[in-house]
Amino acid sequence: MQEAELINRLKQKDEDAFRIIFNDNQKKILNVCYRLVNDEDAAQDLTQEVFIKVWSSINQFRNESKLSTWIYRIAVTGSLDYLRAQKRKKRLAVFNYFSGGGEKQFEIKAPNDQDPQMLMENAERFEVLNDALNKLPENQRVSFLLSKDDEMSAKEIAMILSTTVSSVESLIHRAKKNLERILYNYYKKQIV
Repeated sequence: MQEAELINRLKQKDEDAFRIIFNDNQKKILNVCYRLVNDEDAAQDLTQEVFIKVWSSINQFRNESKLSTWIYRIAVTGSLDYLRAQKRKKRLAVFNYFSGGGEKQFEIKAPNDQDPQMLMENAERFEVLNDALNKLPENQRVSFLLSKDDEMSAKEIAMILSTTVSSVESLIHRAKKNLERILYNYYKKQIV
């Protein structure tokens, strides 16, 4: 079925068309949400919210990009909003801690492997890389992840982020340089 026909059917609230769109995009959207928020449960919730928004907001889709690009934009925006909310919660937790409240712990789940040694090494690598990615400015991190993990072109990323192709290329270049610097400094300290 052609994308235009799927979109028209979806605008008419055709559940079969929605199922097709969901099945074609769900795993990719779950992956991008997970890579941005680093929390499996939150990524699953965000993915559901993305498709609820697709269903309820399809009439706002203007056919200026592919449908999948529009869905990615919703996912990235929702994930970044989630991260901003988490930062506010962390600041509030710090405030509560210093004002006599309880301390709230935040954790990032490590990848799941069978071998305990490999699990430990992978968890450490995951944490180091995740920390380095989190030190990047938001727009660099998103551009880098969409480029490397989702293998999107600069043009597709520009459409998702509502910016120019040259800006995306610059963001990705700066992200690589910043990651190189951050990881070099981290591992240099480990050797010394």
